[in-house]
Amino acid sequence: MSLFRQISRVNRLQLLSGCMRSISSSSEPLLDLSVDGQGIAVLTLQRPPVNSLNLELLQQISQSFDDLAAQNCKGMVVTSSLPTVFSAGLDIKELYKPDIKRLNLFWSNFHNVALKFFTSEFPTATAINGHTPAGAYALAMLSEYRVTAKGNFTIGFNDTALGIVPSTWIIELMRHTMNSRRAELAATASTMFSPSDALKEGLVDDIADDKAEAIEKCKQFIKKFNNIPKWTHSETLRKTRSIPLETLKKFLAENPNQMTESVMKKDTQDSLGVYIEMMNQRKRQKTT
Repeated sequence: MSLFRQISRVNRLQLLSGCMRSISSSSEPLLDLSVDGQGIAVLTLQRPPVNSLNLELLQQISQSFDDLAAQNCKGMVVTSSLPTVFSAGLDIKELYKPDIKRLNLFWSNFHNVALKFFTSEFPTATAINGHTPAGAYALAMLSEYRVTAKGNFTIGFNDTALGIVPSTWIIELMRHTMNSRRAELAATASTMFSPSDALKEGLVDDIADDKAEAIEKCKQFIKKFNNIPKWTHSETLRKTRSIPLETLKKFLAENPNQMTESVMKKDTQDSLGVYIEMMNQRKRQKTT
């Protein structure tokens, strides 16, 4: 069997009785998507052990945008089913010694998800409830609003520590999210922040006592747009985020396979190999 099992695509959003609508795949869902009676969706990542973002999970996130748009959803909150991890970021197995065709498809879907966040017709928010490094924080930054629960975990973009040079559009998104100088220091040094420091630095917009409160605060943010026409919200959002959005579009137009080429460099592959071996050693130590 292939290392990467093909996960069936999430079923289309279906209207259920009462005030709850839900979405799931037929056998092994990588996410759960429910919509409350007020039209606000909660998308919960559920790919244990650490919700790493692989090709199939990215495809399901992308499909969720389409399903919710078709249902005229008022907003979406992203969170995690895991108690101590929001997401470990991009799945290293997708990047290390990959099948090139799959890797290109992986990056295509990652960028497609980014574009859907940027151009969403409904507000998006992220309720962070655990460790959120690298690509996981990129996912959080793409949403309009971020609330973190309190806890003993870190948040930030640490790709340089893995030997990966961030894309220019991600750097621009960091500069849009936090102070430009602080974004430069954080990106180059792969700085990770505690929830309280993340709030001080502007990586998140609010802090909550727990996941439930974080989700509720995200929902309260989304409700602010109840009386705002969707088209004015989406157009204004695109204008305020024009620099990272246009940088992403330019990046994809000029060289859509640039990230594949970057990841396949010997130095990057060597760094990923060292990281994977370090993780394997930790697993072996826990089992002895």
